[in-house]
Amino acid sequence: MQAKKGFTLIEVLVAVAIFSMMISIFTGFLASSITNQQRALSSQELISSVSYNLEYMSRAIRMAKKDHAGGCLTTVGAKYNYETNVNSDRIRFLNYLDKCQEFFLDGDVLKERKSADNTAANFGAALPLTPSALSIISFKLGPSSSWGQDQLTQPRVTFSLLMEGRDGGEDPASMNIQTTISQRNLNRIY
Repeated sequence: MQAKKGFTLIEVLVAVAIFSMMISIFTGFLASSITNQQRALSSQELISSVSYNLEYMSRAIRMAKKDHAGGCLTTVGAKYNYETNVNSDRIRFLNYLDKCQEFFLDGDVLKERKSADNTAANFGAALPLTPSALSIISFKLGPSSSWGQDQLTQPRVTFSLLMEGRDGGEDPASMNIQTTISQRNLNRIY
């Protein structure tokens, strides 16, 4: 009779150790891939939201008109195109439809209000511009209070947005964008 061939205990232990190492390497790679995929999706949502907000606000601000009647802006008699608050996190203007409009930071949400007419007295409810998955860390307007709103220079607005994803885990995706917008209709006297 021939003896049955089998594996020794050492051979089994070595095979189990190699198999365990391979599984742990594969599991670590899979976990890393899932984390990177979540970060990429969060960044993609952040970029999409920033792009939408920049385009929407830029278009509205670019089409702003001088408030000759003085009903929208509180700076009476100055005939400005834009007005900000003390914290520089709110901008108010008369839009191309002769409606008073403003963008502002409320907590960590960027919001918009529009008036039913050309005065600030009839503002409607504030509507959020950013989705709930994103947090606005900072919304600043600048650098000066007049932005060339006199008759000799073209009005312009510079604003910066710092946004962060809420569901990014330990290292959430964030983006800081700054842009300058000049008014589409010339204010210059020729």
